[in-house]
Amino acid sequence: MIQTSAETHSDPPVTATPHELWLLLVHQLPTRPVGLRVKTWRRLRQLGAVAVKNSVYALPNRPETREDFEWVRAEIVAAGGQATVFQATTIDSLSSDALREAFRRDREQDYRNLVKSAEKLRPRPTRGRRPPAPRSLGHALRQLRARLAQIESLDYFAAPGRAEAHAALACVEEQHADTRPPSVTPPVTVDPAAFQQRRWVTRPRPGIDRLASAWLIQRFIDPAAAFAFAAPGQTPRLGTVTFDMFDGDFTHDGDRCTFEGLCTRFGLGDPRLRAVAELVHDLDVKDDRYGRAEAPLLGALVEGLRLVHDDDQQLLSHGMAVFEALYQGHAGLHPAPVARKPAARRRTKAHGRGR
Repeated sequence: MIQTSAETHSDPPVTATPHELWLLLVHQLPTRPVGLRVKTWRRLRQLGAVAVKNSVYALPNRPETREDFEWVRAEIVAAGGQATVFQATTIDSLSSDALREAFRRDREQDYRNLVKSAEKLRPRPTRGRRPPAPRSLGHALRQLRARLAQIESLDYFAAPGRAEAHAALACVEEQHADTRPPSVTPPVTVDPAAFQQRRWVTRPRPGIDRLASAWLIQRFIDPAAAFAFAAPGQTPRLGTVTFDMFDGDFTHDGDRCTFEGLCTRFGLGDPRLRAVAELVHDLDVKDDRYGRAEAPLLGALVEGLRLVHDDDQQLLSHGMAVFEALYQGHAGLHPAPVARKPAARRRTKAHGRGR
């Protein structure tokens, strides 16, 4: 027997309490269309739901999971079936501890499968076989990064294997990075004290690299930095520092973008900055080196800012705020599962264009 509270799908979203732990979806599917059963099973699997018994699926009782279940319920009803979403405090056939363990087992298996996929990308000394091309390897890494983010979003109870999955991907990415051309200039760390209260100049209409670099400068190098813009061919005033300009003080170095160069030159080793640097690199250099799943969305956001703001100073200000939020958002990315948003019914692929 399932003990419930607050039944029916019309209830408002609620937050889980010790006495309201689970959301259950109970459904009855029509015989036609034939593919509805498989479609529903795949949909529930994408949400990370656990089968409690035949046609009964569970998720943790959270506002976002309720919304996900409500979408599935609506799809089933629209296809001529019956479905109900309700809260449950206990399930007679399965304890809460056993149900949590079932979620952990599913995610642990997902992590293991991802590690196996990552290991297939690692170079092996095989005669007569060429290693994968950098572009195809970057594409595969991007797919694995997206897959890992999806698994993490469904990891409600800290399943084992998460750290191993991150380590496996990092290992492949590091080996992939070793195949890239070396930087032209050996990295030389500079003293931030020599760059305080300076005027930093870059090209107009800043894009991904210049917005990120300006944020990095003001956040970690020169808190009192002032920013200005100079068109190509203009000579900046004496005493200014130029960045992301041709022959600038800080600019692209070999295969590294300006943001990466600044991190290296000023000795900034924060792991969160590395994550941001990988995103900026993928969007600016466009070589799919790191395959960050978030890159297309960030690129679309930056391009949207460029379309909304005609004034370069306003564009710079709003762009820097985006990168501060991105940096702060990475604070809890590794210690704990990523907070998950309700699954979207439709996804649109976005592309960023500006550097």
